[in-house]
Order: sequence, then C-alpha cells, then structure tokens
Amino acid sequence: MFHDQYELSRRQTLQALTSAIGLGVAGSGLSSSISHAKDNRGLNAGAVATADTPSAEIGVAILEAGGNAIDAAVAIGFALAVSYPEAGNIGGGGFMTIVMNGQPYFLDYRETAPAKARADMYLDSNGEFRADASLIGNLAAGTPGTVAGLYAAHKRFGRLSWSQVVQPAVNLARDGFVPPAQMIRIYRESEAYLGKSTNLARYFGTMREGVTFTQPELAGTLARIARLGPAGFYEGRVGDQVVAQMQRGPQKGLISKQDLARYKPVWRQPLTGPWRDYQVITAPPPSSGGIALMQLLGMKQARGDLFEGVAHNSAQYIHLLAELEKRVFADRAVYLGDPDFVTVPVSALLAPEYIAARAREIQPDRPSPTVAVQPGLEKPQTTHYSVVDRQGNAVSNTYTINGWYGSGVVVEGAGFLLNNEMDDFSAKPGAPNQYGVVGGDANAIQPFKRPLSSMTPTIILKQGQPALVLGSPGGSRIITTVYQVLLNALDYQMPLAEAVAAPRYHHQLIPENVIFTEPYAPAPPALRSELEARGYRFEAQDYNGDIAAIKVEQGQPIVAPDPRARGAGRVTP
Repeated sequence: MFHDQYELSRRQTLQALTSAIGLGVAGSGLSSSISHAKDNRGLNAGAVATADTPSAEIGVAILEAGGNAIDAAVAIGFALAVSYPEAGNIGGGGFMTIVMNGQPYFLDYRETAPAKARADMYLDSNGEFRADASLIGNLAAGTPGTVAGLYAAHKRFGRLSWSQVVQPAVNLARDGFVPPAQMIRIYRESEAYLGKSTNLARYFGTMREGVTFTQPELAGTLARIARLGPAGFYEGRVGDQVVAQMQRGPQKGLISKQDLARYKPVWRQPLTGPWRDYQVITAPPPSSGGIALMQLLGMKQARGDLFEGVAHNSAQYIHLLAELEKRVFADRAVYLGDPDFVTVPVSALLAPEYIAARAREIQPDRPSPTVAVQPGLEKPQTTHYSVVDRQGNAVSNTYTINGWYGSGVVVEGAGFLLNNEMDDFSAKPGAPNQYGVVGGDANAIQPFKRPLSSMTPTIILKQGQPALVLGSPGGSRIITTVYQVLLNALDYQMPLAEAVAAPRYHHQLIPENVIFTEPYAPAPPALRSELEARGYRFEAQDYNGDIAAIKVEQGQPIVAPDPRARGAGRVTP
C-alpha cells in the first residue's frame, strides 16, 4: 500500500536530483550519454523495492540519472536514515549481498562491541541478566558501521560520485517530508518506554500528521559525510559528538574515539549454493540467516515426499515448516557467532549429508519435543531494500539499529539515533534477547566482536541473472519470513504480490511448540483448532516482517511492496 500523502513524482525527484548533483537532463528525461538499451546480459529496466516512498523515489531517480545498483543502494540507505528513522540509520550497521558483473560479493558492516565491553556487562550482582541495560540508553550501543559500509560498497563498485549519491538525503533532511501515520504511531509506542531515560522526544516529539518534518542537525551531519566520506562521521566534530553523548543521561556508554577510528567493514565470501535450477547467494556469519535459509531449503528438498499434495499454509504445511525451523534454531543457538572470534562450522552445517540427516528427524504428524531437538553436529525493527539495474547487477541490503528507534539515544548536535545492537550478543548463555532467541558462548560479548544477526539479504540467480532479490526486517522472524516468501514466489510460482501478501507463521524452537501469528493475517479458527489438536499453541506478535522484493520475469523486474507497512517499489521507464 502506497502512502500518497507524501509521494513525490518521479519527474520532480529526478529534476531535483539532477540539478543538485550536476547531471544534465535532456529531452525525454536523461542525459544523452546514458544508454537505456538492454544489453546481452541485462534487464529491460532497473527497479527498487524499499521501506518507504521517499527512499524509493530517490533510488529510482539515481538509476534514471545513470547510477548503477550500488549507487542506488547507497542513496537509499542514507535516505532511509532520514525518512525511516525508526529503523533506517547511520548509527547502526548491516549486511549487503551483491551481484556485480555476474560475480557474488558480501559486505559485513555490522556494529562491533566497544573496546571496554565485557562478557558480564549486563549482569547484576547476582549474575542475573538486566534486560533494559542492553536495550535502552548509551550502554546498549555498539560502534556503528553503516557509513563505513556504504562507503566501502560505493568505493568498490559505484559509478556516480560519493557526493552525488549522498546529497539527496541531505536535501530530504533539510527540506523535510510529511510523516505518515504509521511512522507517528511507531514513534509514540517507542517513546512510551524509551523516552523516560533518553532524549528521543526532543528530536521526534514534534512530528505531526500533515506537517512537514525537518531534521536540520541530521542534514548537517549528512552534508559532512557527503563532503568528507567516513571521516565526516568517525572523526572530527561528529565523532566528538558521539563520544560526548556517551557521558550524557543516566547510563554511560562505552564508544570511544579509538573505537570509531578502528572500525572497518569486512568483505566476506557469500554463501552460495544450488537449489533446484537456481543459485542462492546469501549472508554468511556473523549472520545466522544465510545458513538457516540454506538449511531450510535443503531439508525441504530432502523431504519433498512429506510436502507432496500438501496445500500451502494448511495445518500440515505449517507443522512441517515448524519441524524444519526447530532444527535450524537449535543449531543457531550453539554454533553461530562472529567468524573472526569463533570457529563456525559452516561446511559441516551445510553438508548435504548433514542436512539430509536433520531432515530425517522430522516428525510428520506431531511436533518434536523441544528437549529432543538438539544441535545436530557432534561436538522488527530493521529495514531492507532491494535494487536491480539494467545491467543485471543486484543489491540486497539489510541494515538496522535493532529495536524501533534503537537505544532511544539521539547524538546531540548530530541528529542521528544510536543502535541497541549489544542486545544481539548472548549477555548470558540461555537468556533470551528481545526477540526471545537464546544464544551460547559462541555469541558472548567480546571487545570488537560483531553480534550474531538474523539478517538474510538474499539474491537468487537463474542462468546467471537475478530471478529474485529479497530480504526483510523482523529480528529472528527475518529467517522464516524470507524463507516463506521465497517458497511462495519460486516453489509455488505465486505472482510476487500474492507471494509477499500471503500469511506468515513463525516458529523458533523456544517457546516450545509456539507458532507466532501476525496481526495482518491472523490464523483462521479452523487452522488454529487443527494445529492445537496436535499440541501447538498460538501466540500473537505485533510484527512479522516487511519484505522488499524484486522478481524478474523474462528480463522484466516486478515489484510488490509488502502491504504490512509503508513499503514502496519503483521500476525505471
């Protein structure tokens, strides 16, 4: 569903963009030096699928102005820091899965624990976990990676200049936009628990429906970044402002100038593998999402006999998905963490014989007891966007400040929110984080370590060309959201809009035999009764993903924004 109350026309955005960044616009729209002809490996058009309309308009304008998929992805990332502040960010971090000139890449710009972080920093004198300490205020923040990450992607692959792709976000923050109702609702809900001990209300409390909302301090920070690159964020005035913020409020933070100076994004090998007649390209550790997605796809394929004749989203289908998901989350809790600090047995977890063995454990008619689902080896609040360009390049980017509005802390004078990503570490083995997911020693807090994530930015290729580019926010629900939409679109061959809109169900091992439903599409009574008769319980959740997907059919990209939120998609002419 589009939010027309603040939609900009593509032509207005392109004219403003090209004027601001110095690209000429001639005749029917674009510089004559830019070719729109489909090449031998290319697509009929470029496309973006993002979390909101302003970022979608900026992304597609960048493509129309001659930028490639990376240029558009970087511009969208900065734009969402302005128009989607509850999750878009420059004070957080993320993962970017890329296909450029036919080759896969993966960029890890996840936040890191500050140098002074320690394993017991969120435990009280009795050794009990203090949940609020890892969620609210300065101590919850890890060293941000977004600016360094977007810069690294652009430096390696961008076509336009750095200032050209950042400037639209500067303009958006300076000139403002009209906040939609959903944005104001999320702010009010977040302010109720974040506002008492943070400065959140000072920066966002003036938002009103129908009234233009500007962010002059953020515009100044973005202008410095546009001019100076990462130095405009990690050094100088903005870096000093981050460090000063650590000493304000009731809970002191740990990020130092040295932490900011030493932060570096990491290029890692993406996880790749065949599935049916497709090639899957997805996120490696410190994401758990890619391993989980490939295990889920592999187990379903190994036990295809159990799915034969089973109707989509029937009681039997949901039961079988839950059986697969139990085993994925059991492995996640024990084996996965930052590969720079712990040995993650990726090859063993993705070995066909291991996946087949796990699939053989599935109980076809009843839920496996949680206690019997052990790790198998021997000894919302995020945002996603997808981009393809005419050359067939693709970007799937998920980035986050963790919870809505992160830690609730805005860096005074700089205008951006800090993350509460430290909650994604295992503060105490066996203690659940805000998403109810437990972890172990592999994900314990250590200085400079990156917390385990569920973000699953994924690109599916067919014969070397993008077939599906997708990802989602949603904490631990990301994994199951991406998996279900992927199956809907490619296994069940649903039209993309139907694949995205179909109801989703989530299970994560703990709580035992609980299936989470979503307010957008609650489980029908007959379905609930049938699954409850098998021993399942249902629990409502307030959020279940916000897919941003692009499907390519016969060279034509198709976008279908998730009706659960305020997503937007655009295709170039």
